[in-house]
Amino acid sequence: MDAEFDLYRLSEEHEAIRGAVRDICTDKVAPHAAEVDESARFPQASYDALRSADFHAPHIPSEYGGAGADALATCIVIEEVARACASTSLIPAVNKLGTMPLLLAGSPELRARYLPPVAAGEAMFSYGLSEREAGSDTASMTTRAVKDGDGWVLSGQKSWITNAGVSQYYTVMAVTDPDAGSRGISAFVVEDGDDGFSYGALERKLGIKGSPTRELLFDKCWIPQSRLVGELGQGLRIALRTLDHTRVTIGAQAVGIAAGAVAAATAYVQERQQFGRPIADFQGVQFMLADMAMKVEAARQLVYRAAAASERDEASLGFLGAAAKCFASDAAMQVTTDAVQLFGGYGYTRDYPVERMMRDAKITQIYEGTNQIQRMVMARQLLKGVVSF
Repeated sequence: MDAEFDLYRLSEEHEAIRGAVRDICTDKVAPHAAEVDESARFPQASYDALRSADFHAPHIPSEYGGAGADALATCIVIEEVARACASTSLIPAVNKLGTMPLLLAGSPELRARYLPPVAAGEAMFSYGLSEREAGSDTASMTTRAVKDGDGWVLSGQKSWITNAGVSQYYTVMAVTDPDAGSRGISAFVVEDGDDGFSYGALERKLGIKGSPTRELLFDKCWIPQSRLVGELGQGLRIALRTLDHTRVTIGAQAVGIAAGAVAAATAYVQERQQFGRPIADFQGVQFMLADMAMKVEAARQLVYRAAAASERDEASLGFLGAAAKCFASDAAMQVTTDAVQLFGGYGYTRDYPVERMMRDAKITQIYEGTNQIQRMVMARQLLKGVVSF
């Protein structure tokens, strides 16, 4: 019986990672969160704090100078950072998103060139898939890469790129064979400073304001053949495999945001007095807190299960990654909204963190595939018999 229970207990190493990240976030990330949101500036001090402890890109294998964290440990890092500051949590999350195509399909030379600088904290890596008219319908992208000697010329744009302008490297999907449909898309690494590559204006966003979001613009941008990721025509397959793994990290981010809201609300209701006693004494408030905590814990367990599937590259990963991202982000939106309610009028002000958490939570239902798309992914996996119940 004890052996069965051990399956549901984090290892001492994972618990130690959680403790270390929480300590850093309490001391060096959380104090900057409100100001980062208010000024909509990149959280440089928080990035420096994460780099000092190897939490900025923990997923990178040790052979490339990284911490070599497994998928679960990486989710724990992202969860704990998001608990303090959602904008900062996009540093480890997007470093994984940008480098995952290289880890899945990149040549040894490509990995050796680009992964060590990210592991060392000398560079960040972003991901370029969506376009103005190709969001959920990724196969309809129009950004083109035309063969030119021993390289390719990119023309077009990518939208909603997280950490654009701060990252030095970008994995970009482009059409290399317009007649081949989904098999005519390839992946390339683009570097900041490449001729013909520039950024659009900063997006003015509801939340995660400390993480810059811009368009990537390509005007006859020449890319050498050595920067092709994987095989020609396999870009969309690589992109979708990447998302299977990284949707789990968005679930972790959502869990962290929601957990931060529960912690803030639990402390507040024990301090706030109404009718001569703390509002925590009232059954209605207790029921709200219980429901919030229950949703967070359920979401956390689903994310951790999906992280295990990601680590083992299980056949069920597509379903579990979509389920974790969808359930956790819906839970985060519900939980943060209830946290604002528990704070009353103060919850609607910037004097307390829960209104920021509510704004930050919303994007987790949208990016890396809207939750409507996640439900389609899950249903297709069920109908194909990939998973069964």
